[in-house]
Amino acid sequence: MKKSKATLMLMAALGVLAILPCARADEWNQKTVFTFNVPVEVPGQVLPAGTYVFKLLDSPSDRHIVQVFNKDETQLFDTFLAIPDYRLRPASKTIVTFEERPAGSPMAIKAWFYPGRNFGNEFVYPKPKAIELAKANNVPVPATLAEVPANTSKTAATITESDIAALRTAPLKAEQPTEEEVEVAEVFETTATNAQLPDSLPATASGMPLIGLVGLLSLGTAATLRFAAAKTK
Repeated sequence: MKKSKATLMLMAALGVLAILPCARADEWNQKTVFTFNVPVEVPGQVLPAGTYVFKLLDSPSDRHIVQVFNKDETQLFDTFLAIPDYRLRPASKTIVTFEERPAGSPMAIKAWFYPGRNFGNEFVYPKPKAIELAKANNVPVPATLAEVPANTSKTAATITESDIAALRTAPLKAEQPTEEEVEVAEVFETTATNAQLPDSLPATASGMPLIGLVGLLSLGTAATLRFAAAKTK
């Protein structure tokens, strides 16, 4: 069973490489262009193979809101919630991770990390899909418990304040593989806590060695000056 699990994880990792031949990014809204050569699933729908633009919605909300556009950004396919996903070491390139799925099903995107950032975006799936993914991967999956507005075939300009408000206020839970529902904070590290830092700072070294070094340098400089003065006489 363990060997089968490891094999599936390796296949998923190789699949990431095959799926992402093209990725570009913009700093401000983390705009990233992905080209997928197989269908992939995001919260709410399956995206056919093709080129898509992922970026963060310009929102003062403390939740991450992800938008998926077509290549030219003339059509908005999806707008959905994410939660912060923390990495101890930021990567130098874009990273997308996937959830395992049954054979023949499109891979579901788990998280997206922008280059150079510790915090990425772990996608929040509707509750039924989150339960399915939690069971398939044997890990908790963040879920939204409320119906959110459908965004297919919209443009960015047609996303209303009420749509965004519905996303901001949607109740979130974490679905366990056992179908137990718990608070997101119980199973996900959504902030950089003190656990990532040493318990205490190292004691400051004594300044005496530095003082001694400065003294030696001063003596050396004085000797050099005396030697130069003697040669000029």
